[in-house]
Amino acid sequence: MAQLIPFSNASELATGCATAFLAAAPSNHTVALSGGRIAKDFFNSVAQLAHARGPALAHLHFFWADERCVPPTDAESNYRSAAELLLTPLGIAPANIHRICGEAEPDRAAEAAAQALRHCTATDAAGQPVLDLVLLGMGEDGHIASLFPGEPANVVGSPAAYRAVTATKPPPKRITLGYGAITAAREIWILASGAGKEAALRESLAPDGQTPLARVLRARPDARIFTDLPF
Repeated sequence: MAQLIPFSNASELATGCATAFLAAAPSNHTVALSGGRIAKDFFNSVAQLAHARGPALAHLHFFWADERCVPPTDAESNYRSAAELLLTPLGIAPANIHRICGEAEPDRAAEAAAQALRHCTATDAAGQPVLDLVLLGMGEDGHIASLFPGEPANVVGSPAAYRAVTATKPPPKRITLGYGAITAAREIWILASGAGKEAALRESLAPDGQTPLARVLRARPDARIFTDLPF
């Protein structure tokens, strides 16, 4: 079963996950970030703690678990929030920032993102790139990255490291890591926080859960869930 790490509120969750992230940083090389409110809290906490404690993060290469098909300056861009709250404040070198080009044609952007990821990672026996750490949020329907419920089996089983998707919430056009690339990561951390998500977390933890997060947890029962939700 996944390791559940409880917190009283979102602020404590963000600080706790940021503390764990900084402690693990020396042994990591590649990290995939996600978007969302709790991710922004996490970015702020990492930046504040890093400035206070001075750990070296310059060696890390940053990728994204998913991106919306918008320009990098758009308010909906997952890259933008990470850049403003984390990467720029910490002075991360541009060469270590591998954003998904949401403004490009989606299939081409997905392929370019996959090539960049493969350039920085080893591959597993299934040919998937192996990230050191994937950070994921969880939606009200149990979606993670931009993997939503209801995809047909042949799409769920796609071996593509990144693929273009049409989401069930706006903005619809997105690019996401596939299930194979997520579950190939050395570590998977989920930040589960926010009103209305309790049922999704409970279903995701159930042995027969049908959410995208449940699918990941069945493949990777060693995943860590940082949450302020009751479970």
